[in-house]
Amino acid sequence: MEIGLDKAKAPDDRGPLRRLNEPRNWRTVFGQFWPGLLLSGVIAIAAAFIGETRGGPVLLYALLLGMALNPVAMEGKAKAGVDLAARSVLRVGVALLGARITFDQIGTLGWRGATLIVACVVMTIVVGIVAARALRLSSHLGVLSGGATAICGASAALAIASVLPRDEKSDSELVFTIAGVTVLSTLAMILYPLIASAIGLDGHQAGLFLGGTIHDVAQVVGAGYSISADVGAFAVLAKLLRVAMLLPVVIVLSLVLRHRIQRVTPRGSDPLLPRFLLVFAALVVAGSVGLIPESVGTALNDVARACLAVAIAACGLKTSALEMRKVGARAFMLLVVETALLAGVFLSAQLLLGMVSGNGV
Repeated sequence: MEIGLDKAKAPDDRGPLRRLNEPRNWRTVFGQFWPGLLLSGVIAIAAAFIGETRGGPVLLYALLLGMALNPVAMEGKAKAGVDLAARSVLRVGVALLGARITFDQIGTLGWRGATLIVACVVMTIVVGIVAARALRLSSHLGVLSGGATAICGASAALAIASVLPRDEKSDSELVFTIAGVTVLSTLAMILYPLIASAIGLDGHQAGLFLGGTIHDVAQVVGAGYSISADVGAFAVLAKLLRVAMLLPVVIVLSLVLRHRIQRVTPRGSDPLLPRFLLVFAALVVAGSVGLIPESVGTALNDVARACLAVAIAACGLKTSALEMRKVGARAFMLLVVETALLAGVFLSAQLLLGMVSGNGV
């Protein structure tokens, strides 16, 4: 199926990482990028501190703090470093996410559970594209919101945005999607365990439901372990399969969009597959065959989370609240439709099939 993204000019700027490769004095490069990188890093640290002391999603705090400083950051010397953090640091973080996924973890879900999760991921993205058109929103936003809802919230939104064509609405749509899925994920963390208990799901069914439908990993953990340790562990495994879907989804988008953009203008020497996706895949394989010790995997996961926090802070710095308002109520309605449909279809199919993990389904 060809994704009908709105027409957008391919950016003339090939990205801050590409500019780093140009032969220049290292002091010049450092002087150009360090203010924005330092600002993004400080915001990420502040967000982590708030999350640790007050609770709540660190990524959302980083986003809001960044947006609050937008008028200051984008008028001075910080702009180049902020652009670098929003693009290149983001890709490093996404690539390192592969270190926490193994084939053995995915296999514990059983073939029916895995099939349902994969089918719902694809369905949600397709629904996002179709619903965006119906609501007269950009297909760019449909892909972004559908992928974020279907896979892993803010992390998926950032990864998908890194391969989508950019236009004047790109930053505001990305920030809106991150904020929207974080809010809905928090609501789901509260409501979905109540739903699972009300309809009498057993531990494995509840874990599969929570891990298969809640947007962000942190909220999956919160929802699952609020019921029991067994439910929490199985919910995280289900969530990991959705995170693993990030790789094929972004690869497909990259290939499709590369083909479409080349009809308008060549993309130069961009690789067929972005390098960060190859690193993601390599880490999944390495972890699956035991080449990544547990301590190293934990460290890589921590680095990935730090990079994503810095990248989201940079995205917030690039986006003003006034621009966010232009996205409108229909965009939030799109996120609600995607979230409700994912939960409804997943739960209905689960009950219909009578899934029980202990029976290998």
